Amino acid sequence: MRAGVAISDITAGLQLAVGILVALHERERTGRGRHVHTSLLESMIGMLDFQAARFTVAGERPPQSGNHHPTLGPMGMYTTADGHLNLAAPWGRLWSALCDVLERPGLATDPRFSGPAERAAHREALNAEITAALAERTTAEWVERLNDAGIPAGPVNDIPQTFADPQVRHLGIATPISHPALGEIEILRNATQIEGVSGRIRRPAPEAGEHSDEILLELGLESAEIEALRAAEII
Repeated sequence: MRAGVAISDITAGLQLAVGILVALHERERTGRGRHVHTSLLESMIGMLDFQAARFTVAGERPPQSGNHHPTLGPMGMYTTADGHLNLAAPWGRLWSALCDVLERPGLATDPRFSGPAERAAHREALNAEITAALAERTTAEWVERLNDAGIPAGPVNDIPQTFADPQVRHLGIATPISHPALGEIEILRNATQIEGVSGRIRRPAPEAGEHSDEILLELGLESAEIEALRAAEII
């Protein structure tokens, strides 16, 4: 299924930003600048990470794996009584604890699920067992139980649920701001926080042409020249 974000656009931008920072750092030491470039294609191939290595190194052809980890299990998204959650318990203590939390001790002794390789080979059967168990309680109940047992787990939220999450509200990711046309709205702050640098959003994005006069005056144009440009519908 399509990712919920413009992943190739965003990733290519981030890759380029990192490359620019590296080049700037080098320029500070050597005085030499560099041409930095990437592409949507290169950024997406890079994001394949170990899935690409499975092919280029081991010659494997990784199949689609939906909302589950490609090689480990159980690790993925499961249905509950009222929604969905993600959990990760692929080995060792996590796997044993999951069997206890789900109240399915027989899973721990089932030869089909005796080790990581066996659980991967019988993924569908294992996921069916886990899904049947999770259907007995709500997402919130399971997340609490799983987290109390030290098992990484969390709810699958829609957008309103995401912004209502206590941690999201604590982080102040959505910043209230007054917009001249839209009134009181919220705008996302930058996700990267730098110590000593304010991440406060000062104002909403300007409307098209909102600061044309100020910018052109700063560039040295006279007011009459600006009015002539406006009369000619150039600005």
